Amino acid sequence: MHYEVKAVLVGQGMVLLKLEADSEKDARLQVMAQGGMVLDIRRRFTGWIPKPGLRFPLAHFSQELLSLLGAGLSLVESIETLSEKEQDAGVRKIMGELLERLYEGMTFSRALELYPQAFPPLYVASARASERTGDLPEALTRFMTYQAQVDLVRKKLIGASIYPVLLLVIGLLVAMFLLVFVVPKFSAIYEDLGSDLPWLSVLLIQWGHFVHDQGWQLAGVVTVTLGIATYSLTRPLFRIWVSQQLWRIPAIGERMRVYQLARFYRTLGMLLRGGIPVAKALEMVSGLLQPHFRPKVHAAAASIREGKTISSAMEAEGLTTAVGSRMLRVGERTGLMGEMMERIGNFHDEEIARWVEWMTKLIEPLLMAVIGGVIGGIIILMYMPIFQLAGSIN
Repeated sequence: MHYEVKAVLVGQGMVLLKLEADSEKDARLQVMAQGGMVLDIRRRFTGWIPKPGLRFPLAHFSQELLSLLGAGLSLVESIETLSEKEQDAGVRKIMGELLERLYEGMTFSRALELYPQAFPPLYVASARASERTGDLPEALTRFMTYQAQVDLVRKKLIGASIYPVLLLVIGLLVAMFLLVFVVPKFSAIYEDLGSDLPWLSVLLIQWGHFVHDQGWQLAGVVTVTLGIATYSLTRPLFRIWVSQQLWRIPAIGERMRVYQLARFYRTLGMLLRGGIPVAKALEMVSGLLQPHFRPKVHAAAASIREGKTISSAMEAEGLTTAVGSRMLRVGERTGLMGEMMERIGNFHDEEIARWVEWMTKLIEPLLMAVIGGVIGGIIILMYMPIFQLAGSIN
């Protein structure tokens, strides 16, 4: 959902912000995270079909910025160079506004924070950490490495799901073609057949009559159903509800939990290596997790502030696995907590990849068997009267 927020920001006065948030409360929290005070907030209706927003090329921008900084240019000179060569008007506008903020003396991280639609909180946190160490290229390199690893895992998941989904769609289309176009023609042939038919064949023939007589109404119902389903999938609240239902399935829910923990530890490790304190890093990372995880993360941060060890706080809140707990304790003994958390993320990512590969190998033959059985069953039931008629003639 999109919101227009009139707020007062430190150093800028009253501004009008356009934010994307799950709720009005979330939009207020985003403004407060920038150190602002909300004066007025209104929801913007975007219509039934979501409009594509600006796609800021963050990876490309970071790579080019890193190259220019490595060549000896200052941060301002580098962004000026990127702005001059940029062809997209929307991206060039953001870069120009970034330059204006830097000219005014605003820090780089603070300037990035004003554009949440282009720069995610993790990117802003990396830039803020680099301002403490004075090594922006190292922070950019670390973020790009992290993003490449996350994209790799996401591509593996998407790639593994393409073939089963394609197989399911084609099977459903073939079955629908048989039921909508072929079965009605056979039902017309069998209409005057006097012999007794198998009851499943009778059901198919009745379905053929129904499609023939009520075809347009059926098409209208299907179209409306598909429209409602498409609209529902574009709504954040519906996607959250679907995700919550998947979490309740034991086998799938546990894997989703491990995937969330892998992102959690990989991101947390990157922030710790950037010099951000663990309690502050936990607050930054909580926004990347599912809503029911966030109270646990805040409780773990509070426990760490009270003096508990990281491993005990994570274990008490259920934010780790058996392997993760052992690795955290090793990290506490060696003092390399950031590196150890990244290793935990890598371990769980590999575990998820193995599980997805195994499930894909299991689901593909099952889908083929089910779809083949459905299509073959429809064809056999269509031809059953012919077989029965031939037997009666003999």
